[in-house]
Amino acid sequence: MSEGTLNLHGGCVLLGEAGLLILGPSGIGKSALARRLVAERRAAGGFAALVADDRVLVSRHGGRIVARPHPALAGFAEHRGLGIRPVSHEGAAVLRLVVELTREPAPRMPEEADLAATLLGIRIPRVAGMAAEAGALIEAAISWPG
Repeated sequence: MSEGTLNLHGGCVLLGEAGLLILGPSGIGKSALARRLVAERRAAGGFAALVADDRVLVSRHGGRIVARPHPALAGFAEHRGLGIRPVSHEGAAVLRLVVELTREPAPRMPEEADLAATLLGIRIPRVAGMAAEAGALIEAAISWPG
């Protein structure tokens, strides 16, 4: 049973069983990063899928945060220079990581408070940095033990 819902400007992908919520200012490359992550994971033989582009509905279900596409945008994604295109997608993902795209490089040693985001009262690991460095940060974060 849902315990509240947020409508966020961002994207979400599923890498294996890990849902990644991608946030950041408009035009920073959220959609491009989502496409790149899916393509790289698939090229490596793993499972990856888009969940949502542009608008993500996140809901608390017990102790987990579940992301879903906004119904009006489900199955569509923006491709800069080509417009909005239909794409295959998954209907939901349990979030395991929040990725915040920034215009500045990631700090070498982030503060402990910056390593998590709180959504609907639940803390989720968080990484922040420019789109160019996000892939390495994400891989490290979802494979880190503990």
